[in-house]
Formats: sequence, C-alpha cells, structure tokens
Amino acid sequence: MREIIFDTETTGFDPQNGDRMVEIGCIEMIDRIETGQTFHCYYNPGRAMPKAAENVHGLSDMFLSDKKLFADGAEELLAFLGESNLVAHNAQFDFNFLNAELVLCGQQPISRFRMVDTLAIAKSKHPGAKLSLDALCSRYGIDRSHRVKHGALLDAELLTQLYIELTGGRQIGLGLAEEAKRQNSLANMQPTSQRAERRAFMTPREHNASADELARHKIFIEGIENPLWTEV
Repeated sequence: MREIIFDTETTGFDPQNGDRMVEIGCIEMIDRIETGQTFHCYYNPGRAMPKAAENVHGLSDMFLSDKKLFADGAEELLAFLGESNLVAHNAQFDFNFLNAELVLCGQQPISRFRMVDTLAIAKSKHPGAKLSLDALCSRYGIDRSHRVKHGALLDAELLTQLYIELTGGRQIGLGLAEEAKRQNSLANMQPTSQRAERRAFMTPREHNASADELARHKIFIEGIENPLWTEV
C-alpha cells in the first residue's frame, strides 16, 4: 500500500483570509517502509510574510521572492501524490491549504476520504496528553535534536516515524508471521496416509543365569559378614 506523509508551511492559519502555502514536503512510503522518494518545494505566496509566521519556519520574503508560484508546480506535485492516501498531523489544516491552492489554479481539490490524520489517531491512543508533533516525538523517543525551526520536509520525516509508531511500530506484522509459523508446524504434525515401514527386531538375548553363575553367586552371598537381611 502506497501512502504519502506530508507537511506544509504557510503564511498564516486560514486560506480563506488570504493566507497561502509557501512550502510542502512529501515522503513516499510503501507497505510502511520509506522508499527514499520525496517531493519538496517552496512557493512564492505573492504576498508579504507576516513576522509571526516567519518566526516559526524562517521563510522570509527575500528567500521566497525567486521561488515559483504554486500554479507553476501544481502538476508536478499532483503527479507525485497520485491516488495515494495522504497522512498529515492535524491534517485538516494541511488539506485546507493544499486544496485552496489547487482551486486557485483551476485544479480539482483532493478528496478528504484520502486524508489520514495522525492527530486524531494520537487523541484516541493518548486522551488528555499533549499531542503536538514535538510532544509525541518525545513520548515515542523520536530524535528531533536537529530540528531548530519548522520545515515541511523535516517535519514530514519526523511524522513518518511517528505514524509508524502510532499504528503499531515496525513489527506490526510479527504476530501474523508467528501465527503462520505455528500453522505450518501444526500442518507438519498431521498424520500422513503413508503406511509406516515395517521395523526389523533383533532376536531376544538369553538372560537366565547358568548353573555355574548361580553357584558362584551362592558362595559370594555366604561370604558376606553380618548381612542386613539376616537381622531381625
């Protein structure tokens, strides 16, 4: 099964108020294993970057000024996403921005049936706990020491590890493998229809004592001083 784990960076919180997506990072995973295939792109939002947003991700107006518009790279992004499910933390936020950008450039929005939200998964597993990406990485022992500011591809890499942990870890299939091994063992223990081979038995050996052996045994017994079996 192919899945895409992704994250976005934006100019703010609401695309309906004019905020835009400025970065997206995607990681391909097939059957819960990263393939090494990624997609990463910065976009010129066509508007000023609020200082509060820049403080979060470090993307300035100057840095983004020579980047392409989302419309100029939409087809490339859609080709990478394909028809796979899309995994994000607080996925509603990322889907809102991604679909808003797609609609602005005349593309069809992505169905929310493809959305997998790790925040919702974490809520069901850890009710009442802190559920930010940082907090969950700490809970599951995921190293984020190299993370100074938010970055879409870096956060997607952390989220890939977190998603695996939230959904059973790397050994999720171990139980199935052990069950298959047990079934194979049981199958090997079943009786077969083949007739058992006839075994050849040796002729029984003679074990009765000879007259000479009995005589020598009697002399040996009589030579024992104060035998226990004579005591009363």
